[in-house]
Formats: sequence, C-alpha cells, structure tokens
Amino acid sequence: MTTGEEPPAPAAPKGMGPVLAWVLERSHGASALQLAGVIGQAARWLGIPRTRLYLADLQQQRLLPLPQPDLTAEELEGLDVDGSLGGLAYRTQDVQSTRDGETTWFPMVDGIERIGVMQAVTPGSGTGPLEAGRALASLATLLVVSKSTHHDPLVQGQRTRPMTLQAELLWAFLPPRTIGTDLATSSAVLEPAYDIGGDAFDHSFIDGILHLTLVDAMGHDLASGGASGAALAACRSTRRSGGNIPDIVAAIDRTLTQWIPDRLMTAVIAELDTVQGDFTWINCGHPAPLLIRDGHVLHNALERTAHLPLGYGFHTPDPPAQERVRLQPGDRVLLYSDGITEARSPGGDLFGEQRLADTVIRSTASGDTAPEALRRLIQNLLNHHRHHLRDDATILLVEWHPSHRGSDRSDPQVSGAARGTGGTAAPRFVGGA
Repeated sequence: MTTGEEPPAPAAPKGMGPVLAWVLERSHGASALQLAGVIGQAARWLGIPRTRLYLADLQQQRLLPLPQPDLTAEELEGLDVDGSLGGLAYRTQDVQSTRDGETTWFPMVDGIERIGVMQAVTPGSGTGPLEAGRALASLATLLVVSKSTHHDPLVQGQRTRPMTLQAELLWAFLPPRTIGTDLATSSAVLEPAYDIGGDAFDHSFIDGILHLTLVDAMGHDLASGGASGAALAACRSTRRSGGNIPDIVAAIDRTLTQWIPDRLMTAVIAELDTVQGDFTWINCGHPAPLLIRDGHVLHNALERTAHLPLGYGFHTPDPPAQERVRLQPGDRVLLYSDGITEARSPGGDLFGEQRLADTVIRSTASGDTAPEALRRLIQNLLNHHRHHLRDDATILLVEWHPSHRGSDRSDPQVSGAARGTGGTAAPRFVGGA
C-alpha cells in the first residue's frame, strides 16, 4: 500500500508500552504517507481522538502537514512558525496548549534537532494524555527521521519550492543542523536554502571532542557545490582515520589541487574539547570566529593572522599550526561566511559584524536556544536583504555548557573585561586579546 490510507485497525493493545510497540512493528512496513495514520491510530488507543504531524520547512518559516486523507483545506496550508501556537511549541521546544486545554502541541525533536510539531486533541485534564502525547511525538520524530533518507514525500514535505542542482548536491552532504550533548551544542543555518552554491558545514562528536568545519568555495555553481562536497568528504575521511586539524587542512588542500584545480576555498576547521573547554582552530582565509561571553562579543579574541585559502597547494606539504584558547562555561563561538556580513540591503546598507553579533546576543539574552537564535538571525538577514541574497550565507553557533560550573578556567589570552555584567546587558563589543 502506497497511499496514506490505513487498513482496518487491529484489536487495541492494552497499555502505553504495547501501543508503542505496535507502532514500531507497524512502522517497518509503513510508507511515509502512512506514518501519520499509524500515529493517529495509536493515539486513539491512548485516549487522544485526533493527531496531526507538521514538519518544519527548510527555512523554518512554516510548519507543513504530513499527508493524511482527512486533512482540511485550512490544515493543508500549514502554520506560521512565528504566528501560531504550534510555532511557539516549535520555537521553544515546550509543550503548548490552548486555554481550554482541548488542543495540545508537542515538539518533535530528534536529540536536540527540531523536526516539527504534533497537534493532539486532548479533551479533559490529567497527565495521561500529556504523557501519551510526548511519547507519540518522540516516536513519530524517530520514524520520520529514519525514513527521510529513502522516502521522498518526507523530504518534499519540508520544501516550499524546487531546489537547484548545486543545492541538492550540497544538502545531501550536510549533517543535521543541530547536534548536542550535555556539554556542548552546535547549530547551523544556510541561505539561500534552495539555491546554496559553495558554502557548507560539518559538525560531529568524537570521544569528547566536538569537530567543526565551515567552508566557502569560490563561485556559486555546480563546481562550487562539488568542491564543498569534496572538502567535507576529505574532512570526514581524515578525522575518522585519526587525523588532526592540520591533517584535515592538508587533505582538503590536496583534494582541491588534485581534483578540482583553480577552485579556491576559505575555511575554518576547529575542535572543542567538551570536557576542558579548549577551542582549537585553523583559519584559511575566512572571517575570524566571534567569541560571545556574558552578553558581549570579545572583539578580536579569536582574531589571528589568516592563512592562505585552500586550493593553492601551499598547505599540502606543510599545513599551518593550529591556534588555541580556553573557553569559559557558557561561552559561545560564532563561525560565519562573508555572505552574512557583506549582505547589503537594496539601499546599500551593509549587514555587518556588529548587526550579526547584536542579533545573536539579543536573541540569546531573551532565553532563545542556539537553534532558535540562528533562526531569528537568518530571518533578520533575509528581511534586511528583502529575501534576495547575492551570496551564500552560513552561520554555525557553538555553545560550551558543561554541567560543572566551578572554577574560572578562562584562557589568559582572552580578556576578562567582558565578565560580570550578565546575559541581559545591552549587546556591545569590548576589548579582546
């Protein structure tokens, strides 16, 4: 069966555990278009008359419904992330209910990656429907993620328009936009999402180390996307073979020189020790990362002399040495491409580093998570540029948040002048190293 129609329901399992086990068993043979129906049947057994699954679109502006046979015309329109109760559940990752308590929105989160929301009609009060709703939303998320790699309706359900060939190529290489543990979080956004050309990012955890890569290939065509894809492949191959940051720089440089000559690339390759807080990086012709502490940007704290871009072949025999600072708990590091700061409004107004930092700081000071702070930042950028970017714009925000916040372990290279004012202070730049 390939439609969203469900066969007659079997006898109802007794209890939440057996119901969830039935969902797992049924999901193995269910198509993407049947997932919503499977979840809906399980919800009815658990006392929830109706559910709807909504997935966030690629730009995180709309929540689009997963197909079901009985969707109304209004439901097919989806929800505005910034103007609906379902959108509030998505933005805050908290359960939201209407005042009468009859409709509840459950966040759909894979680890800490936001996928969408589940709407549930939850008549009456009590914790039973809430517990069942949370469990079903979590299980629905896992099923959507697991089937997205080979069920196109789930991918199509997150798009509002066609994607260019180079963008399709790059998105196939990219990891989830947000990853994290109890010690650190990394989140990224890219625009123009449907026409991305040469920007790309990577992040991954390896034995307590958070690896980070942000690359910006010259041009905005298929060759640019191919160069960035090859760079990510070289990065992953090297680090998974035990290579360090200089090894990765040399591998990308060698790959470009050998297979994609005359295609230059800027990059920041970095690692965060999530236990000690050591941040190490190499900058190859890229904008310097920004260090955000206590509601301020430590200006020039991570500014070092940038090395030559990749693709010249100069780093292959002798890669540059890596830089290092030690972060404080709560510090955030912002990596970005020049398409962010060099974006101009139709009137010629430059977006700039100051506006970039202000947007992130104000968002985080208001309590936004890293993914939500970046979502707001990219919306700010698109509004500034009237939704027409001339260059790729990529941002990667890393936060170190160890559970133990004991002694001050800051690096003497990083000025402590920004300490002590707290996260609610007005954003500003202060003196750095």
